[in-house]
Amino acid sequence: MISSILKILLGVAIGVPLFVWVFQEWMLFFPRPLDSRPAPRPNVEEVSIVAAGGVKLRGWLVKGDGAPAPLVIYFGGNAEEVSWLADLADHFAGWSLLLVNFRGYGESEGKPGEKELLEDGLVIHDYAKGRSEVDSERIVAMGRSLGSGVAVHLAAHRVLRGVILVSPYDSIVEVAKRHYPFLPVSLMLRHRFDSLALASRIEAPMLCLVATEDRVIPAAHSRVLFEAWRGTKTWSEVPHSDHDSISAEPGYWRSISDFLKVLG
Repeated sequence: MISSILKILLGVAIGVPLFVWVFQEWMLFFPRPLDSRPAPRPNVEEVSIVAAGGVKLRGWLVKGDGAPAPLVIYFGGNAEEVSWLADLADHFAGWSLLLVNFRGYGESEGKPGEKELLEDGLVIHDYAKGRSEVDSERIVAMGRSLGSGVAVHLAAHRVLRGVILVSPYDSIVEVAKRHYPFLPVSLMLRHRFDSLALASRIEAPMLCLVATEDRVIPAAHSRVLFEAWRGTKTWSEVPHSDHDSISAEPGYWRSISDFLKVLG
């Protein structure tokens, strides 16, 4: 009897970590098909960017006031198809907005992974910087949830005017430890998105937006990253909101608009 129980426990101890190791892409990334195309407008342009391996990343450039105009590059969450933001571009204080779906999301080709997403972030930035409509000296990276790691990586490898992080984490490993304290996640996760390791070298000004009721990425993880940030930084809590509803609150958009106006 005891021998049988031990075998079951051993099977669970081996089987669960093995399951996570094999299926972690399925657990971390939730690609969404294209929800709807942004309403046709003269200032909205569909873009296709060729990334490593010839993979085409597709999205939209919503052109702001003037030319060249400052630009916000947006990186979405792990279950976010970004087309919805095109119709909210007015919240970005006249800045242009570049929305490109991750690999496998929307109409972008390929499969998502940490290495691929981080490298794609650099490619997207360099594409944007080469556009004549974009003021290359005024580019801001904005990342939400999973996308915050892409924005942080970009800020560590390119000179940016600023960074906006929404529900950011210190690392995916630390968040996973909170949710699964009984698993050896440090050994299991290949996709680590270690933003904390980069924060102390980033000089760009940063706005950190957190939801007071976030249970997916609790504010404590955002605070660790915030405290390690080298550049000037602003902490903004959005009350009565959680991980998904934070962008539905007016205070969220006010903080973004005010931050962009200060950057000029």
